[in-house]
Amino acid sequence: MSGAPSGQDDDAPDLEAGRLLFAQTCSFVRGAVDMEGLPPGDLPEVAFAGRSNVGKSSLVNALTGRKTLARTSNTPGRTKELNFFLLGAEGRPAIMLADLPGYGYARETRSRVEQWTDLVMAYLRGRATLRRVLLLIDARHGLKENDRAVMALLDEAAVSYQIVLTKTDKLKAGELEKCLADVGTGIRAHVAAHPRIVATSSETGAGIAALRAEIASLAAADALGYKNRSS
Repeated sequence: MSGAPSGQDDDAPDLEAGRLLFAQTCSFVRGAVDMEGLPPGDLPEVAFAGRSNVGKSSLVNALTGRKTLARTSNTPGRTKELNFFLLGAEGRPAIMLADLPGYGYARETRSRVEQWTDLVMAYLRGRATLRRVLLLIDARHGLKENDRAVMALLDEAAVSYQIVLTKTDKLKAGELEKCLADVGTGIRAHVAAHPRIVATSSETGAGIAALRAEIASLAAADALGYKNRSS
């Protein structure tokens, strides 16, 4: 059901699979400032992208249940590298999580912004194991022009992405429904966009189980594909 929060339709991924995946060990792997610093691409990967201060680090911490796994800051644009986290255990479906630098923060110099942008875009275009980008959107503001620019680039690069609304606890019920409807309309013309929107709050935990389930479905599908190729 396009425009509906994940977990509210018959095709929603299994919540229990998400719980089991995120009950496993999650550890920081490394931070990369260039493509040569990326970890080996031997696991399916899910990346978190979004505007500066959209709440990426807070969401990663909420998903994994670890308050300090990803660094958080009140200063937009603090994350300046690609941070990788390994989720899973040997013999079970596992996945790599990538926390990307935020975009849209105007106080940085143009050269630094271009450097970060080039790194992120090179990663998005060239990471063969990348299964989906979770594009975080602040529910209070909806889609902004730089969000649409990133969506267009992901379409062009044929990188699958899914909209995740953050900070939904700041909205009233009617405001959230309007945001879901507006964003749902906004993604219809984007060929690489997943139709299901996940509405979350790192503060209240809303939508966290549904997002875990989405990520677990990607890990499980990759594990099944590997098993079929090996048999």
